[in-house]
Amino acid sequence: MKTPNTRRQFIRNFAATTAAASTTLALSACGGAGIAPVYATFEHGIASGDPLSDRVIIWTRVTPSSNYDGRDFELTWQVASDDQFTKVVKSGSIVTGASRDFTAKVDVSGLSANTVYFYRFNFDSRLSPVGRTKTLPIGSVQQVKLAVVTCSNYPAGYFHVYAEVAKLTELDAVIHLGDYIYEYPRDGYASQDAASLNRLVEPKTEIVTLSDYRSRYAIYRGDADLQAVHAKHPFITVWDDHEFANDTWIGGAENHDPASEGPFSARRAAALQAYNEWMPIRLPDAAKNDRIYRSFDFGSLVALHMLDTRLIGRDKQLSYANYMGTNGAFDAVKFTTDMSNPARQLMGAEQTTWLQLQLAKSSATWQILGQQVLMARMNIPAPLVLGQISFSDYTTLLGKAQLAPAALTVAEKTILAQPAIPYNLDAWDGYVVARETVFATAKNLDKNLIALAGDTHNTWASDLSDLSGNAIGVEFGVTSVTSPGFEEVFAKEDPAKVAAGLEQIVGPLVYAETKSRGFMIVTATPTETRSEWRYVNTVKAKTYSVVSGKTLKVLPGKANRKLLAV
Repeated sequence: MKTPNTRRQFIRNFAATTAAASTTLALSACGGAGIAPVYATFEHGIASGDPLSDRVIIWTRVTPSSNYDGRDFELTWQVASDDQFTKVVKSGSIVTGASRDFTAKVDVSGLSANTVYFYRFNFDSRLSPVGRTKTLPIGSVQQVKLAVVTCSNYPAGYFHVYAEVAKLTELDAVIHLGDYIYEYPRDGYASQDAASLNRLVEPKTEIVTLSDYRSRYAIYRGDADLQAVHAKHPFITVWDDHEFANDTWIGGAENHDPASEGPFSARRAAALQAYNEWMPIRLPDAAKNDRIYRSFDFGSLVALHMLDTRLIGRDKQLSYANYMGTNGAFDAVKFTTDMSNPARQLMGAEQTTWLQLQLAKSSATWQILGQQVLMARMNIPAPLVLGQISFSDYTTLLGKAQLAPAALTVAEKTILAQPAIPYNLDAWDGYVVARETVFATAKNLDKNLIALAGDTHNTWASDLSDLSGNAIGVEFGVTSVTSPGFEEVFAKEDPAKVAAGLEQIVGPLVYAETKSRGFMIVTATPTETRSEWRYVNTVKAKTYSVVSGKTLKVLPGKANRKLLAV
């Protein structure tokens, strides 16, 4: 992707589209006699996102020089069909400044479907890097290929996963399922190696204010691998909790203390503004910057519905601590009653109705949900969830029950008799009625449903079924870019045995990998959709290798909605 290497080449290629703006640019860039000019550089790269068949968002940010005097910057931009910009198809200008943190976002329309384009920005003859993007296909489509990523914690390690996705060809888009940034202070979650890796975050405190969130995005977007993947592929994103605070719900978050951090509404507003400034996202309603659920049609093949299961409709998570009696016994009756409350929401009534309408009107072969948290049932024996026994000890106990049941003690029988309960009440498992509503919609409309999920930092692949046992679809769960998974939770356990044990005791679970960082490649065709998992062997060293995981597939049709080996 070469750019013109002389000022003369640049002027010849760019003159026709920037003549009207050149005077304004000169005035913005230059000071008076004896005053150094104010200039800007493109230190955070470029990005594109939310592609449709005829348009795409392009994004950049300028960093003002140290003598910035408060004036706005007018940038020009070009979209071309070649990376040399000899065939410019769209161009224009945009003004940015401190009020939007010097970010610039353009919704470029009038493009051709299923077409690769190149784009760049300019300020005062300073060119941004060149970005590559692609519009969505229309009509009959034979293949859609998506990379899926999530949970990119900067201090936890290097973004090798992004580097690998940037190397891929023939992708239609990258799906980011949230936790694009993390809110913790410099000595917070998964930061123990940050200093040695030279990945200390800014600011050093937990982010709460608008300035804090903007600074944190700037640190992340300064990463070369993140810039590379944005430059190569269009992104389609949703947020999860860490773009706000851990375990966010509609009225607050686990990691928010109103007494010391002020009202959650102020923090929420700051996080929303920074997200929309820094991400290449198109708001369905510009007046509502917290409404990001939206659909993308890949011709006749795939309808991708990006959901918000975190912010606008989620009731507060239940906590097992509230169901433990003074004698340590678990109150299963009360827990079941609360879980069955039909009023408990995860997406909210408005978004649920929207999704039902989107599914009803779509004739695409595959209906894919791009959302944050696990949708599949992940019921695990209560002693494991409540920390009453180690994973290896429980597995040993299961073996004893199979081989020598008469040798079980009363205490061991009591442990084995306890029910399986959801391991994660922050997921759809904590909102059973809401999940059944989505499942019933897909079943009644006879749709081929695939859920994409992140959040857990582990790999999961599960069959989806309703409480009556009807097959609804499948779920492909992606591990993290850097955030640690079960290898830290079960630090003394063999990860391979943990994964195998989970596959044994969790009914719908077909595949688990609980120790590696990586991404998914999801490829849809008219006859199948498959997910291929790829991992990097480390995020703690500059040198790494790529390891292939399993590949699983699902076939369309009412009788075929379950995971199959490839």
